[in-house]
Amino acid sequence: MGRKFKLLVEHARQIVQVCAGGERVLCGDSMKSLAVLEGEGGEGGGSGGYSVLVDRDGIIADIGKSDEIAAKYNREDIDNIIDATGKCVIPGLVDAHTHAVWAGDRVHEFAMKLAGASYMDVHRMGGGIHFTVKYTRAANEDTLLSLLLNRMRQMSQSGTTLVECKSGYGLDLENEVKMLRVIEEARKVVPMEISSTYCGAHAVPKEKTSAQATQDILDRQIPHIVSLVKAGQLQVDNIDVFCEKGVFDVVQSRAILQAGRDAGMQINFHGEELNRLHSAEMGAELGALAISHLEEVSPEGISAMARAGTVAVALPTTAYMLRLRPPPVRDMIEGGVAVALGSDFNPNAHCLAMPVVMNLACVVLHMSMPEALAASTINAAHALGQSAMHGSLERGKWGNLVLLGAPT
Repeated sequence: MGRKFKLLVEHARQIVQVCAGGERVLCGDSMKSLAVLEGEGGEGGGSGGYSVLVDRDGIIADIGKSDEIAAKYNREDIDNIIDATGKCVIPGLVDAHTHAVWAGDRVHEFAMKLAGASYMDVHRMGGGIHFTVKYTRAANEDTLLSLLLNRMRQMSQSGTTLVECKSGYGLDLENEVKMLRVIEEARKVVPMEISSTYCGAHAVPKEKTSAQATQDILDRQIPHIVSLVKAGQLQVDNIDVFCEKGVFDVVQSRAILQAGRDAGMQINFHGEELNRLHSAEMGAELGALAISHLEEVSPEGISAMARAGTVAVALPTTAYMLRLRPPPVRDMIEGGVAVALGSDFNPNAHCLAMPVVMNLACVVLHMSMPEALAASTINAAHALGQSAMHGSLERGKWGNLVLLGAPT
């Protein structure tokens, strides 16, 4: 028989489990009180350190004091052993919101924004999403896959082990499906899990009105994507829409989100970014799993999300890049809303590293360090409906972990 275990990380000074009691999400003060296994002495190691053991299927088989783990298991049954003396182990980071499939370059828009142009100013001048749509439509699947894999390698190098990835730069059936196929191909080769999101309502295509685009999504795009899912050609986890003034209004967004939900997708959408449209209340009413952005969310919207258990996915890179008022994260946490974090990686915000997002969350959104870690692990996993197996270091969950060259 072969070896029974894939990996042992032993003698860690600290293992930050985040959760230790099977919690699927953390809200309020619980975001500050993370489960931590703390080694004795300054260097950890020996009987003072902690270990985590991962089985052949990639599942955490055991976690605890190093001397107790060593006494229970035969080292000859373990493929790889890493000495983590003096170091810290945390769960793999989860990026709950990205636009990682696209071609083209919008660096020229940065100069426009520095000169005072707003997001919607650029959009109206043919830039923004429409500029990227032009180049993404022209690119073939191989080109898009190569670009995506390079971006995901960089995400992985920064500790991300689960990432949400959207379509949304096709805006028609052929190109939205092309993007979803690229995401599907990436699943087979990247060393991380992917949560796939259909975002055909990312913008109104130039050749249609918002009403026509809504009808096309309802009548053609969603039914065709559902047929591909049923045929086993695609896995699509979430439905997204950019609910915004000048894009898709609340009524249109509701119809699209309901159709996606009825087709088996989780509701996870852009809301309350540039204008207060009360889309948070609408999303909560639909039972949305998560809503992203929320820079303009109302107190009533926060209360509705808390009652519905809808996760707020905060994107500090967006407020930073677009010079927006940051989302009221402190009000959301104090109001009982679970807050997650995402990089919002896209042609407008080139951030692939969740540690940078966490730093911005602390500085710009006034989150504490434990809150930022909870928001980038268990809560981000919950925003994708995957916290049963991701987001914390507990027996029975995936052994996705990050070893830090630091004691805490």
